Parts: sequence; C-alpha cells; structure tokens
Amino acid sequence: MMKLRVQTLLRLSFALVAVCGLLTAPAHAQVLQDVVTVGTVSGTGPTVSVPVYIRDTSGTPLGIDQPSGSRIQAFSIKVDFPTSPNITNVTFTRAGITAPLTPLFESNPTSPGSTTLIASFFEPTNLIPFTSNAALPGNQIGQVNFTFAPSTPAGFVVPLTIDATLTQLSNQAGTTSETTAGGTLAVVPGSVTVTAPFAPTAPTLSTWALGLLAAALAVAALRLKF
Repeated sequence: MMKLRVQTLLRLSFALVAVCGLLTAPAHAQVLQDVVTVGTVSGTGPTVSVPVYIRDTSGTPLGIDQPSGSRIQAFSIKVDFPTSPNITNVTFTRAGITAPLTPLFESNPTSPGSTTLIASFFEPTNLIPFTSNAALPGNQIGQVNFTFAPSTPAGFVVPLTIDATLTQLSNQAGTTSETTAGGTLAVVPGSVTVTAPFAPTAPTLSTWALGLLAAALAVAALRLKF
C-alpha cells in the first residue's frame, strides 16, 4: 500500500512539473519582417501620385541597425494594377528619403498593368537614411504617378498590389535579400481614387507665339485701315 502511494505521488509530481513547464515555456518567437507598402490616396487628377514606403524593422537580416554591408541599399518593387482606358500613363520614380541620393543603378520599367522601380545605392556615400522601427508605413522611398484621361468618372478606383514574387530588398552587394517567400518581408496593398471629374488643361501660348500673334493682328489692322 505504501509503495502504491509513493508511485501515485511520483506520477502526480511529474504531471505537475509537465504542466508547469507548458505554462512557463516561452511562446514561439515572433517573425520579424521589413514591410513594403503602396499607399491609398485620392485626387482629382489629371495626375495623382501614390507614395510607396519601406518600414525598416530592427532585428531583420537587413537594416539601419545592422553593421555596414547589411543595410537596405537596394530594392526591386513591382506594383500591379488593372489596365483601363482611363489610365493614360504610369511612372514609378524615387521620392522621399531616396530623392536626394545618387543611385549606382536605377531602372523604371513599365508595362500594361504594372510598373517597377529598381535601384541600388553605394553605402559609403549614399546610405539610405531609414528610421529604424518607424511607425507604419515607414519611410517613403518612391511614388507611382498615374495620369488619367479627362473622361475619367468621379469615384474611379484603381486597386494597387505589390508583386510578392518580384519585390525584394537587398544589401548593396546583393548577397543578402529579404523576400516574402523567405518570410523576412511583408507587402501591403493600396489604391488610388479619382474623387471628381476634371477638365483638361487649356493650351497656352508661349511669349513668342503671343508676340507673333500681336504682330499679325497689327499688320491686319493696318491693311484694313488702308
């Protein structure tokens, strides 16, 4: 009987230890990710610019908190959108913290339904000045510029998504990358809305054209006079 009681107490003790271990075991570490966001904006046109951001999260493979050679110094960001006759032109240009920098390489390919900004910067002289753990959406690094046709109706919405496969961040050397597939990068979609119809801009005459017009009118007036 005593032996049975001892065995029972031992089992209860082991069970209690196991339960306590489960209660005190640390939760799985949160996966840290940098974030690429395309903004959500509204405008009257004909041109509306949509900001694009990168949030530099501390503790990721690349960041301003990392040693030299492991900073975000290059990126390829592809923004997709539905094609429409209301959209007459789209460009993707640097803006925000990358605007004053001189890139080692820059390309802005655009095709129907997508536009991309690819850029890399020399870290010693053109460090991209990210703010670590900035409030979302982070630091602006570019903008997508939409030009709309004059006939675009009010309320026209263009959903914008970031191509998760082709979008990535990297260091200057290209030896370390952050991607959605690797779990180190997150992407956030956005949109652009035309809020009101707009009238096309009336053509204006240059100073020379105005001068020539005035001269022609003067000559015509003299001929009529005589």
